[in-house]
Amino acid sequence: MENKDLKNMKYLILGDGKLATELHRQTGWDYISRKKNGFDIRDKDLRMLDTDYAIYINCIANTNTTDNTKKAHWDVNYLSVINLANFCRDYNIKLVHISSDYLYSGSNSNASEEDVPVHVNNWYCYTKLLADGYIQALSKNYLIIRTSFKAKPYPWDVAWTDISTNADYIDVISDYIIRLIKLDATGVYNIGTETKSFYDLAIQTKPDCKPISDDHSFNRPHDVTMNLNKLKNKLGL
Repeated sequence: MENKDLKNMKYLILGDGKLATELHRQTGWDYISRKKNGFDIRDKDLRMLDTDYAIYINCIANTNTTDNTKKAHWDVNYLSVINLANFCRDYNIKLVHISSDYLYSGSNSNASEEDVPVHVNNWYCYTKLLADGYIQALSKNYLIIRTSFKAKPYPWDVAWTDISTNADYIDVISDYIIRLIKLDATGVYNIGTETKSFYDLAIQTKPDCKPISDDHSFNRPHDVTMNLNKLKNKLGL
């Protein structure tokens, strides 16, 4: 990378999807992506990454939870994270990794970071679970964030009334992520807001959204609620 703004050299966002874009919008931190730089996290050789940065924020993932193709998730959500975690360890770079509240499906309601995550029957969740475990076992300095977010305003005309979540809009979740990063938080953190249904969330920004119930056409978790005490204590919420 050339002509880098020195004030932004500490943080590098990986990706340019919805979350990465919002993090960049709120902070101005540098980012690298396939679209902008030709960077593909699936490459085994990560020399395109600038090692002058102290923190990488990995927002790259295959998040298509309805696609149960093993390779599509395995390569991006697991193998690539192994390679990235090893790279960060070798160059003494802190890894901030965006995980998922899906890991708590089948676990306790209001699951804490110490509860045992139980994956649902799909490759998205399984590969995210494996990646979290690898980072926890072998990274020297990391922050794993388990969360869920939606675009603002709510992008669909219908929303589930029977799925409980701590998800919130992307601007809110991004703000919490940024605050944790700036506080040099480490370990695993659940990030979200009060428990609600997706319909409750939707009507905050789309009052004419229609309520629906899950038709069970996909093995979709109905309770991914998380205990947020660790987050609240760290941020003084």
